[in-house]
Amino acid sequence: MTEQAIQFSVFTKPWTMPLAELGEFVHRLGFDGIEFPVRPGYQVEPETIGRDLPAAVQTLAGAGVRVYSVAGDTDVPTIEACAAAGVPMIRTMARVPESDYVDSVARLQREYEALVPALEDHGVTIGVQNHFGRFVPDGMGIMDLLRPFDPKHYCVVWDAAHEAIQGGEMDHALDIVWPKLGMVNLKNAFWQRTNGPEAEIAEWKHYWTSGRQGLCSWPKVVGELKRRGYRGVVCLTAEYSDGGAVNRLIAEDLAFARSLFAAEV
Repeated sequence: MTEQAIQFSVFTKPWTMPLAELGEFVHRLGFDGIEFPVRPGYQVEPETIGRDLPAAVQTLAGAGVRVYSVAGDTDVPTIEACAAAGVPMIRTMARVPESDYVDSVARLQREYEALVPALEDHGVTIGVQNHFGRFVPDGMGIMDLLRPFDPKHYCVVWDAAHEAIQGGEMDHALDIVWPKLGMVNLKNAFWQRTNGPEAEIAEWKHYWTSGRQGLCSWPKVVGELKRRGYRGVVCLTAEYSDGGAVNRLIAEDLAFARSLFAAEV
């Protein structure tokens, strides 16, 4: 696989500067495009997405930056706005707030089914990401959730770091999600103890770190993607517990990811 087969995207959640400045910044970093948060306080907000998203995509394109996905609501207005703007994917997570996981999956599937006609009519895909905690956490769970759906309507956004902090094996997870894989997220994390060994019960938190330092082996992930001939978007999500180092760390992580994809198999 050549490096050019991969499109590198970055989730622009850390940056709320004006759109023209954002486009220039992302271009200087060396990314091909972005995942764009459509949320309150960002350059495009949910209430005005129909008007503002197409204009935002045009502005970013002026800096040579594509919008590969948005992180936003999964509803008909967002689907319509993405279609009008030429954005192919809405990325979401599958929240499981109830104590009954099985019932939550069934509820989510009913909600997803209701959106299929709009997705079909507008040619937009919803990408569902695994996420640890009160979400569907791993590749196996996401594939079970999406089993009834055509991947042109609902695909997997496989997040390697969330898989790793759940204890998953990278090659096993990719084998599971491969039939519906639509995008790959790269970041990294490890579990950090928050109290001392004298405590009666250990307590832990996750710490978001650089691509080289966490539980997820980026070389193993990239090696498996290359072995399978992956052609598509790899999104670096710019999530770091050291918020003051985001700009430095994301530049270093992009260089690391590019070197892994460029290396000979």
